[in-house]
Amino acid sequence: MIGEVVGVMKLPSWSKEVIASYESGTAGCFVLHGNVHDSVMLGHGGRKRQLGNLGDFIQESLLPKFDVVLSYDLGFGMRVERGGDIFRKWPSLDETPDIPHHPLPAIRLMTHYMQYCRNLKIMGREAPRVAVVVKQAHLVCPALPNLLNYDLSSMASLLRGWAAEAKLPDFGQAAFLVSENLNGLHPLVSESSRVCALDVPLPDQEAIHAALEYLKADCGSALTNYDGKLEQVAERLVGATLMSVEQLLRRSSHDGRALDDKSLAKLKKQLVERDCKGLIDFVEPDRSLEDIVGLDGVKKWLRQDISLWNQGELEAMPMGYLVCGPVGTGKTYLAECLAGEAGVPVVTMRNFRDKWVGSTEANLEKIFTLLHALGRCIVFVDEADQALGKRDSGSGDSGVSSRVYSMMAKEMSNTRNRGKIMWVLASSRPDLIEVDLKRPGRIDVKIPLFPSLNSQEGFSLIRALCKRKGVVVNEEDFSEFEGVIPPLLTAGAAETLAVKAYRVKMTESLTDKEALMACLREYRPPVSLETLRFQMRIAADEATDASLIPAEVQEMLK
Repeated sequence: MIGEVVGVMKLPSWSKEVIASYESGTAGCFVLHGNVHDSVMLGHGGRKRQLGNLGDFIQESLLPKFDVVLSYDLGFGMRVERGGDIFRKWPSLDETPDIPHHPLPAIRLMTHYMQYCRNLKIMGREAPRVAVVVKQAHLVCPALPNLLNYDLSSMASLLRGWAAEAKLPDFGQAAFLVSENLNGLHPLVSESSRVCALDVPLPDQEAIHAALEYLKADCGSALTNYDGKLEQVAERLVGATLMSVEQLLRRSSHDGRALDDKSLAKLKKQLVERDCKGLIDFVEPDRSLEDIVGLDGVKKWLRQDISLWNQGELEAMPMGYLVCGPVGTGKTYLAECLAGEAGVPVVTMRNFRDKWVGSTEANLEKIFTLLHALGRCIVFVDEADQALGKRDSGSGDSGVSSRVYSMMAKEMSNTRNRGKIMWVLASSRPDLIEVDLKRPGRIDVKIPLFPSLNSQEGFSLIRALCKRKGVVVNEEDFSEFEGVIPPLLTAGAAETLAVKAYRVKMTESLTDKEALMACLREYRPPVSLETLRFQMRIAADEATDASLIPAEVQEMLK
């Protein structure tokens, strides 16, 4: 039986699902996808603890009682991992002197051997328990549905046959297909109802802590500052792979560098972004809602939600926010300040689209795996009207956009993420986002952001941003500036003015007031007022609550 050896070290949740599915007879063929190339803690069942790979874990912890274990990958071909003496007794091997290297003959041979062992048992004879493992299955049987390749179709048919053989557990047989992602597998396999597909997640805090305990014998100098406090290190490194954690400790120990809180934060960012292959930007914000100028109503609303989040009142928490408004109104900055106020990291999705078949969907799978591992975090999607895809994308992109839409919609509405993953979408054209993605249950709160609505607001915004750049203008000077404050000034435009004012001050030897006045007199708006008003109207129409729309905006847009 699968998983008969269980020791004091806790088995990963996905492996428990394998055991339960197999022992109940509901599945005998498993597709393991996700974080399959990472290191795994071995040592279940009282064996020596060490770091190994997923293949080692499958053999040691899931298949300890199987007599014959066969594996295949493109590099090494077919291999007999266990039970070579038993396998060589198979009469058909006399007709196959060399174990095949190419995929189709190898998969056929493994299939025939499994059938031979089943026949032995049917005839009442002693039959070995057999397990087969196909590594890098996405390369062996890739998702190329438009390619007319009979060998590929034959391979997909054989692998699907393993899954369709519902009585594999009754015959003491099991099959494992290990793939980087589910979408990379041929649809005949990945979409089979008989396949039990299980996501191998990134290591949780407990797994990282176990790895740190193992590694401290060799890398103790890197952990000098955390003697007896490895739980803190494990908590800080959640989201990284065990392989990256091991590399980090060994390199730090070699360099004689002891980790501290500051270096851990920096290294975690590097590890997470590298492990996710540059698909995301990972930021632990150092600012809060106090850093936002104005927006008192919005800040009050967000602080109430954060308070509920901290109190564990998850049922009152929104699944996500849509921040909309004209370009330059500080939508990205608001997301970072919100995360800083809540004390959680921000994950920004970069360009995950790829030209290769299945690669875009595979990239999304990697991002989702990371999000689930991080625990509480905010996911920021800028230009959401472009990034989230369309329900019906036509034939221009071979359906990639519609598949992205489907995957995002499913993930955003997953109620298990409530209180863990907070989605923040930003767009200056929220009307172009699919209606289903904006519905309650995915996006519960829509926050409009507007430019300054009068000269006093514009002056206060410019003063605050100029002060951060070292250009100080007194509040009492408002009367002198009132006539040159641009209408509908955005935070982005005010930031540009502040930078220019500092530059003028330093290069032309002007006073702070003179430098700012010179910049305001020469200012030309980067976006036309007509465009700003158009985007303001769209944002106001999207607002969840009328209290989020200032009275001046309501009057202006009548």
